[in-house]
Amino acid sequence: MERIIFVETGTGMDTHGQDVTKAAVRAVENAIHYNSMPGLKYYLPEQSLHNMKVNVKVAVPADKELLDKEKIIAEIPYGTVTVEVIDGGMATSSGIVLEEQEDKSDLMYIVNAAVEVGY
Repeated sequence: MERIIFVETGTGMDTHGQDVTKAAVRAVENAIHYNSMPGLKYYLPEQSLHNMKVNVKVAVPADKELLDKEKIIAEIPYGTVTVEVIDGGMATSSGIVLEEQEDKSDLMYIVNAAVEVGY
């Protein structure tokens, strides 16, 4: 990315099921779904949202190899998207194991996301 225009941040959790992808998708949704950027295209090459570059950084506490980057990319409606996975987030007790929620343990995963937008 040549120039970052702005950065949005978010947090997502999967309280049952220990699905790091679900938590990461929720973190990205949290970062991007409270914004409207009506003037953004005027800063992009050829004034097109398709020329936007988006770098999504997700900080995950566990199971990085199970993270489905394509599901994260699908959350971004425009531009070229890359996903960078880093250590972080949190795994903490939910206080209960619910087999009907596909829990393998009592852990819940918390993921942080930073969504960088530019060109």
